[in-house]
Amino acid sequence: MKENSNGEKLNGRIAIVTGVSRLKGIGASICTALAGEGADIFFTYWTDYDKQMPWGADRKEPFRLQKEIQDLGVRCECMEIDLSNPNSPVEVLNEVEKTLGEPFILVNNACHSVNDGYKALDYISLDNHYVINVRATTLLSVEFVRRFSKGFGGRIINVTSGQSKGAMVGEIAYATTKGAVDALTLTLSAEVAHKGITVNAVNPGPTDTGWMTDEIQQKLLPRFPMGRVGQPRDAARLIAFLASDDAEWITGQVIHSEGGFMR
Repeated sequence: MKENSNGEKLNGRIAIVTGVSRLKGIGASICTALAGEGADIFFTYWTDYDKQMPWGADRKEPFRLQKEIQDLGVRCECMEIDLSNPNSPVEVLNEVEKTLGEPFILVNNACHSVNDGYKALDYISLDNHYVINVRATTLLSVEFVRRFSKGFGGRIINVTSGQSKGAMVGEIAYATTKGAVDALTLTLSAEVAHKGITVNAVNPGPTDTGWMTDEIQQKLLPRFPMGRVGQPRDAARLIAFLASDDAEWITGQVIHSEGGFMR
């Protein structure tokens, strides 16, 4: 694919991004970065999850983001869907094809994350993490691959959390299921390369998406040799690169883009 006159490397390509409900989130930054390179965007969100979190949910934010993306001169559609529903991958791909066309790019950004050390862990918490972090990510990726017919330029990019870099005390279910995403990335990349699809994962490290208090930031700051904590735009820029033709020779990688964060 050639760049257009504005240098937009993803012009004419369609990207799916999951887990996009908050303007401060990594998902929103990913959408904006991809749109800035000319991609049409389809994002999913699920406000019931955010309502359970300390930051809460604003049902207007997905539509504000949709408008911001459309103002960049690309098409943008969105869908509220519970990805724990086993049929959700088919529903998402059907809606993308109906509203925008066949996608080139899938970014698995949606996740479930609740603290649960060994004293609190039970099968409910483990299952809740599994159905989003592993099952939904895997089935959505597989459905994307099955339908991909372009023969080149396919991209699957998973957002992970660096489980191979160190322990995540108090987050057994999250660490276990996100570690599975790393394994999926490597194996799936080998299986689908012949279809012209690359599969990579990005670990953005601790990122301020609105959950960091001043106390948390001050505690983390000395562990970032770059002198600041991670911002959503940091992960988004890398993902936009991996989605482009410039990254066609990179596959099966877990890239730790976390500003040198020291565990």
